[in-house]
Amino acid sequence: MPVARRQYLGDDTRFVFIDDGSAGASFAGYDLFSWDAFLDIPNGERAVAIAIASAGVREDLTNRCANAGVEICEVRAPNIFVSEEAVIGEGVILQPFVTVTSNARIGRGFHANIYSYVAHDCQIGDFVTFAPGVMCNGNVHVEDRAYIGTGAILRQGTSEKPLVIGAGATVGMGAVVTKDVPAGAVVVGNPARAMEKR
Repeated sequence: MPVARRQYLGDDTRFVFIDDGSAGASFAGYDLFSWDAFLDIPNGERAVAIAIASAGVREDLTNRCANAGVEICEVRAPNIFVSEEAVIGEGVILQPFVTVTSNARIGRGFHANIYSYVAHDCQIGDFVTFAPGVMCNGNVHVEDRAYIGTGAILRQGTSEKPLVIGAGATVGMGAVVTKDVPAGAVVVGNPARAMEKR
């Protein structure tokens, strides 16, 4: 919320949370609206930033907003760096000190937490989450709904053979990923290996 306030604050701007379960109350000084009450605000006077960690929930809410004609806005801290050659989809949240370098392609609903970076020629899918301090080196492809944990390092790939993190995969915090991660897998450690099921 502090990053959004700094970006969008104006004399007539009002910030609220949408939470059907707590509508009518307040949280941290902000009113809690129900979805229906939020929809009563006229088009053109409302927009939503979806700041929810779960990729699936984020995707569902993005679709719900689209179906209701609610604009999805992005939130970008003032001290990020985004290369002019980068292409970024709607609804991203880029927290302080995030860097996105040349020729990166980023999908919808991407969350990049503090001090994360996306290096050259990377492709990031829709609703991907980077926890704080993720190091995504060049020529890495991170597919839809993947979660990359705090301080993880994704080794640089090549244009002929990018490193691929599969759809819905989870990379644990501090993991050093040196080879492709299959869709839906959970990897941890240095070097990163599939987590044993118990």
